[in-house]
Amino acid sequence: MVKFLKPNKAVVVLQGRFAGKKAVIVRNFDEGTRDRQYGHCLVAGIASYPKKVIRKDSAKKTAKKSRVKAFIKVVNYNHIMPTRYTVDIDLKEVVSTDVFKSNDSKVVALKETKSRMEERFKSGKNKWFFSKLRF
Repeated sequence: MVKFLKPNKAVVVLQGRFAGKKAVIVRNFDEGTRDRQYGHCLVAGIASYPKKVIRKDSAKKTAKKSRVKAFIKVVNYNHIMPTRYTVDIDLKEVVSTDVFKSNDSKVVALKETKSRMEERFKSGKNKWFFSKLRF
């Protein structure tokens, strides 16, 4: 069988707190690990999407509307839906499974993920990824 769940693939989370949110696969574990003996992956996604920016907005308001809130999660393959899109945000050295061991390291990883996602949004690439599924 062809492996299509690869790093940088955009997916939609189907279950849990972040159901309906878009995420990017950072690392996948097809055979599972000792703790989780099923296929799963480490994803970084968008908890709250940026708002629509209009021309008459001030620079301060534009900056506020362009904010992104990120999440990091380990998700079972059954609880994600792959899409045809890929998002080339390099999160491999920022996000790893060791991040979940302490709260401080997770906060640092979330801040770095947030900044990289905001940078990608401001560049204007991957428009589909930074928009809500429904309006």
